Amino acid sequence: MSEDEKTPARQIITDYAQAHFRYFRTVDGTVYAQKNGHPVARPIRSQGTTGSHRQELMVGLFKDGIGVFNGTALKEALDLIEALALTEDVQPTHIRVAPGFDGATWLDLGRDDGKSVRIHPTGWDILTPAPQEVCWRRTQLTGELPLPAKDTDGKGIDLLLRLCNFASAETECLALAWLIGCLEPSVPVPAPFLTGPQGAGKSTGGRMLVRIIEGMSGDLRRAPKDEENMITAVAAGWVTALDNLSHLPPDLSDLMCCIVTGAESIKRALFTDGDVVRSRYRRPMLLTGIDVGVIRPDLAERLLPLRLVRPRVRRTEAELWAEYAEILPVVLGSLLDLTVKVRAAQAETPTDLRMADFAHLCAQLDAATGFGSLAAYRASLDDLNDDVIEGDLLAQTVLKHATGLDAGAEVRMTSSEWLHCLTTLYSGEECRPLPKGWPTTGKVLSDRLKRLQPTLAARGVFIDWGRTSAARYIEMTRTAARALHQQEAAF
Repeated sequence: MSEDEKTPARQIITDYAQAHFRYFRTVDGTVYAQKNGHPVARPIRSQGTTGSHRQELMVGLFKDGIGVFNGTALKEALDLIEALALTEDVQPTHIRVAPGFDGATWLDLGRDDGKSVRIHPTGWDILTPAPQEVCWRRTQLTGELPLPAKDTDGKGIDLLLRLCNFASAETECLALAWLIGCLEPSVPVPAPFLTGPQGAGKSTGGRMLVRIIEGMSGDLRRAPKDEENMITAVAAGWVTALDNLSHLPPDLSDLMCCIVTGAESIKRALFTDGDVVRSRYRRPMLLTGIDVGVIRPDLAERLLPLRLVRPRVRRTEAELWAEYAEILPVVLGSLLDLTVKVRAAQAETPTDLRMADFAHLCAQLDAATGFGSLAAYRASLDDLNDDVIEGDLLAQTVLKHATGLDAGAEVRMTSSEWLHCLTTLYSGEECRPLPKGWPTTGKVLSDRLKRLQPTLAARGVFIDWGRTSAARYIEMTRTAARALHQQEAAF
């Protein structure tokens, strides 16, 4: 056969690839390859050292006896495949948890055979999802989960709670509500903050909760030092767990708010002038620490405090984790059983809470089990409001001023007048110096009050803004619906 009659290597690779793989694109234009009959998809441009599509294509060509091809032929074939795939339908990829057809959701077990858990209000099963329904994306953070046990009769929940050092039954039901929320991709869930005295097992308890969803390789990590590294870590896994936090700077606090409720970041694509890379993220988070200092009001509405106590009997790490690995299939099976019951339960959605989806989930959990998780969630938010007030002298001063108002009374002043009034009230007759960060202008005061508005409203003090023909004003109203928490002790 003459050289002209030989089939080009790129054509052989392209024909083989299209016969053994399904190619599609995501909304951001990234092209993925999915082996026929397997739910895991890999980006064709991945240059990872393990598990890249280029590698699985080379291995397939070699094992099927077609041959070994050089890098140029592979590059030309993949360039053509990518161009052809850009005309295909758009389909999303998912990490760990994904929505399915008919109101179901899927949990990726991280197994090589692609077996996953289909969760539906009528029950759950271990199946391999159809490629058109679910495309899993895996990274080095995607650990393998054991096959969940069937017919556990709820004993896995008791086994889990026995290993954790939760301080109360209310804390336990909030932890269960968070775990159920992690299995629902469309529900933003507040971030559990495991707190307690030194030696209470906060890091160990956090690892146990995370590994139910992420497998035994799941772990806690230190908070990244910048936003880009944080987003990279969040995008590569499902549950983001940060350990031993002692301080929450404003930038990290704002980023956590975005992670919990969802946001998007855009950066320039490498080796280009005009192309960009979009990163969309909304992930469950988990935090541990003894004390993080001052909590900003917007983050407080997205936190779920879980208090732990010191155990009476200590165990070795090896003994503890050996038992945990043994009971994990039963724990996961019991959690799935409980999730099915919760999704089948009917409950009204509370309309007065910021995280309404999670509040509705708590109401469903209560309807299915008789727990008091919704009341516990409300109490936890009330405690967090106290933490915000105790850490903010301006909030304390506003509440002290409000205690002198009659119920239903309205006071209107300009921002500068309010600044003078509150500054005088704080300084008092002894003229004590103003603390660092005290508002210096009316505009700064107005901005601070906007951030504190939900916290103050929870204490019966409502702040509103308006204007007359002469000037803008800030209006303070004390309601009779709720009694104010007295703040004189802080002064």
